Amino acid sequence: MFERLRSFFVEKKAAGSIDSLLSALGGSPTSSGISINVDSALRVPVVFGALRVIAESVGQLPVHAYHRTAAGGRERASDHRVEALLTTPNDWTDGALLRTDMTLSLAAYGEAFAFVNRGADGCPVEMIRLDHGSVSVETDRLTMEPAYHLIDANGSRRPVDRRDILHVRSMGLRGHTPLRPIMEAREAIGLAAVLEAYAAGLFGRGCRPAGVLKIPGKLGDAPQQRLRVSLTQNYAGAGNAGKLLLLEDGVTFEPHQLTSADSQFLEMRRFQLQEIARVWRVPLHLLGDLERTTHNNAESMGQAFLTFTLLPYLKLWQGALNRMLFTPEERRSYYIEFNVDDLARADLGVRMQAYATAISHGIYNPNEVRGMENRDGYQGGEVYTRPLNAGPMEGINHANP
Repeated sequence: MFERLRSFFVEKKAAGSIDSLLSALGGSPTSSGISINVDSALRVPVVFGALRVIAESVGQLPVHAYHRTAAGGRERASDHRVEALLTTPNDWTDGALLRTDMTLSLAAYGEAFAFVNRGADGCPVEMIRLDHGSVSVETDRLTMEPAYHLIDANGSRRPVDRRDILHVRSMGLRGHTPLRPIMEAREAIGLAAVLEAYAAGLFGRGCRPAGVLKIPGKLGDAPQQRLRVSLTQNYAGAGNAGKLLLLEDGVTFEPHQLTSADSQFLEMRRFQLQEIARVWRVPLHLLGDLERTTHNNAESMGQAFLTFTLLPYLKLWQGALNRMLFTPEERRSYYIEFNVDDLARADLGVRMQAYATAISHGIYNPNEVRGMENRDGYQGGEVYTRPLNAGPMEGINHANP
């Protein structure tokens, strides 16, 4: 523990951040009185929902290695070793799970790590995800390169070549240390946690001051105790909600109406949902808030989610994978890219109309479109056509435009 704290102080000395130190020790205090770290933040439903939709969306996207052709197009590099590594990074993890887990860490901590194991020829043969707390990153003040150390369960640190660490990180202000979204938004998350706990306690008790019992005269200690026990046993708790209330000795019950404070409480809970969703730029309809979602704007909101939420993560992934899995010479002609067609895909009618336009203008040929729809091609379907007479396009057919 002391070794980890020492390395943490070395890394954070310039920043002088007390909040970062508290975060390393397990949490950061907030004005709401709740200490927020990643584990406690994930217990807030909106935080868990936002991180989950980002991580699972990135994890489900197919990612492939491509080769640039001499004509300026591209083709799948299906026989390249990197293609197999993207599908099965190691013997016990598939590619989708690795990307999902690492994207969850990226969205929560602002960074994610994997160890790139290389063969005798220096080529990567497997990728193994590393827990965030098992890696420390320092910045070489002379070369500005990152220096990585692996930390074992006993706190010992051993240096690792930066070429063996896949480091996917988001924006940051100091060296190679990113901003951590949960720590930066801890006040909003703490308030949401307080509201959640208050609501749970309020309804869990059941026998809340929803009204007033009016008793003529004064009750002694024994009748008060008997009334209290009767109310607690028969009417308190969620299981007793709605039961008929039996009163005696002239006791009457006067219910309370919904107060302005109760209304503000509901508004505050919804505002905190919006506030936290704003941190990760997740549309509210993906978090279950459909109040302003209609059939007309659902598609545009989905496109906005792809453009402004997912694409920044995908660009970070692509840059890190290209840098780590290809040699400098290979990067001139090979690259890795996510396929977002499934997320951007419209309904069947709109999609077929777009395909028809693309075929008639020579952008795709019929077999390429059939491949996009997971259907086999047919003989003659590789012909590109042009507008007006829809005749063959000489010199372009059988080539990748």
